Amino acid sequence: MVTRDLHRFIAQLEADSSLFEPDRLRERLAVLDKLDAYFGEADSQAFTAEPIHSLIYERASELRSRLDGANSAIYQSIRGEVQQRAQPDRLLRWIEICREHTGSRLPGLAYDYLDELISGILQLREPNNTMVHPGPERVFYQPTPVRHILHLIEMSALSETDVLVDLGSGLGHVPILASILTGASSIGIEVDAAYVATARECAHSLGLNQVTFVQQDAMEADLSTGTVFYMYTPFTGAPLRTVLSRLRKENSSRTICVCTLGPCALAVAMEPWLRASTIPDTEHVTCFRSSD
Repeated sequence: MVTRDLHRFIAQLEADSSLFEPDRLRERLAVLDKLDAYFGEADSQAFTAEPIHSLIYERASELRSRLDGANSAIYQSIRGEVQQRAQPDRLLRWIEICREHTGSRLPGLAYDYLDELISGILQLREPNNTMVHPGPERVFYQPTPVRHILHLIEMSALSETDVLVDLGSGLGHVPILASILTGASSIGIEVDAAYVATARECAHSLGLNQVTFVQQDAMEADLSTGTVFYMYTPFTGAPLRTVLSRLRKENSSRTICVCTLGPCALAVAMEPWLRASTIPDTEHVTCFRSSD
């Protein structure tokens, strides 16, 4: 955008007082995305070299701060409700508002406004000292997009009587959000100590006593209490085969549900003891149950 257009864009936003109304969260998120695109930090030095550009940049920064503040008030209010163990009705309403824009069953692994909403509420701290090289047949951590977590909850019919086990839980988005929305007990199994520390910190800050994080290799972890198991392709090859073999043994004593996202769905679909509820799809959550 040329300088004239940027000035007009900022002026229009400054004049729109409705943007700061509490129920305009999704609109604020859209504006913040545009501000980041036009005034990203990577271009800040070059952009502010000229006085007129510097003034526009300052106005954009002030707008960003006000918009972030309005959103933060909503996030803090919802955090307070979670801490007080209130029903998640308000959170669910905001989820549906964001879903109206992005859709609930979109394929693909990109992030959207739902992720910004949940990130603002959970306030997970990005750890330092994480594993730079996860090891052979291990996959670098990538958080599950929130729309897929919601799909996981729906497909598995997760409820407060279940125990969700996230194999390769990373920062803990899945166990934490699933527990908030359904009341289910959740266990995150993660080999990286830095991720486990952050996840525990978040669960503790929200008062989620039914959410546990264990630092352990999924090939060795205790799986005996789980009823629903989730994998966002945390490993491949031999580790995946070992974990699937262990899950089959668990299934011999009770019925379990195995849910996947990413390439591991195709490997799980080859297991003769499992059948998929839908056609296995690497870009959607697929739920498998015993074929016995």
